[in-house]
Amino acid sequence: MSQGGAGMPDHWARLWAPHRLEYLKGENRPLGDNEVTCPFCRIPTLSNEEGLIVARGETAYVVMNLYPYNAGHLLICAFRHVPDLTDLTEIERNEISALSAHAMKTLRKVSNPAGFNLGMNQGAISGAGVADHIHQHVVPRWAGDANFMPIIGQTKTLPQLLSQTRDELASAW
Repeated sequence: MSQGGAGMPDHWARLWAPHRLEYLKGENRPLGDNEVTCPFCRIPTLSNEEGLIVARGETAYVVMNLYPYNAGHLLICAFRHVPDLTDLTEIERNEISALSAHAMKTLRKVSNPAGFNLGMNQGAISGAGVADHIHQHVVPRWAGDANFMPIIGQTKTLPQLLSQTRDELASAW
């Protein structure tokens, strides 16, 4: 193809991910440092399907990440609005750990990942998008999932809708 003007065909292949622009503009990010604006405080008030909640515990819940690094990327969130691991009670820390382990077992059953990344970003400076509400990431990994797309194209290919992944994980939970 030849070089053309705006909107004209050229030699570049493109994958459009328009949902990412809303995230970059700040969609679903808290506007302040309070429970009223926090998405992780709002999500448990919704139905499981509407909130993309996979499972609820006594002190924490499991939800699909709206902006996943990989298909099946889950967040384990405390119900309480606290920012730091040291702010959690022992019961809350234990349940977040137990839910993380159960999430790994469920993901293995549903989609057979070869490994996982688990982690908490404590504070905005460490990369936490929602720094005021503690949450643990559970990211399933497969051989080749970090191929040229994210490295060269700065794009992730997700093979399934979040709602479909949520339904499969919730059924297997």
